[in-house]
Amino acid sequence: MIFCVEDDDNIRELVVYTLETTGLGAKGFPDGRSFMEALAFETPDLVLMDIMLPGEDGIALLKRIKNSAKTKDIPVIMVTAKGAEYDKVVGLDAGADDYVTKPFGMMELVSRIKAVLRRCRTVNPEEQVAAGAIAINRKKHEVTVAGESVALTLKEFELLDRLMSHRNIVLTRNQLLAEIWGYDFDGETRTVDVHIRTLRQKLGDYGDMIETVRGVGYRIGDLDEK
Repeated sequence: MIFCVEDDDNIRELVVYTLETTGLGAKGFPDGRSFMEALAFETPDLVLMDIMLPGEDGIALLKRIKNSAKTKDIPVIMVTAKGAEYDKVVGLDAGADDYVTKPFGMMELVSRIKAVLRRCRTVNPEEQVAAGAIAINRKKHEVTVAGESVALTLKEFELLDRLMSHRNIVLTRNQLLAEIWGYDFDGETRTVDVHIRTLRQKLGDYGDMIETVRGVGYRIGDLDEK
């Protein structure tokens, strides 16, 4: 079941109709209040959340979801206005798993939703990976930097894991987009750049271990301690 929180009646009805015709059950909500009331009785597989909502906005609702032990593991895709990069960064930092920019195509939306659901249902093997002071515990889904725990979103975790698993190898933006998000739409490599930016910020002094290879992509290079 997908919950779609969107105040525009036409968009909300179209999204719900499209999801249902593609085999994904869906319910629509025009505002945060009706959404939260439904969430108290039913746990959806994913939430599609518009940022601009009457009353409590999408970012505030996202934080409420991620701060609750009952709902924190529900994947959330945020819907942002075209060019609103600040909203994207804030949403990712608050725990969003992906974002879609208006206007969007229905088939692209369905593809993104399926990709997020597929990734969230993947169970990582019990294994630890380390790069300098950065360590990943895949089973516990934990990241530590110099011994201190760092909270990452699902996509930030997967991005860091992929880079650390390919030490000194440059991974292209398209490659990362396809392997982590499960889709490859023209112009959407910006998604990777935004996640890299927030990931570097969360890694603090060790964020610069993620190197930008101009015109190609990213890598984690030498693994010596800083």
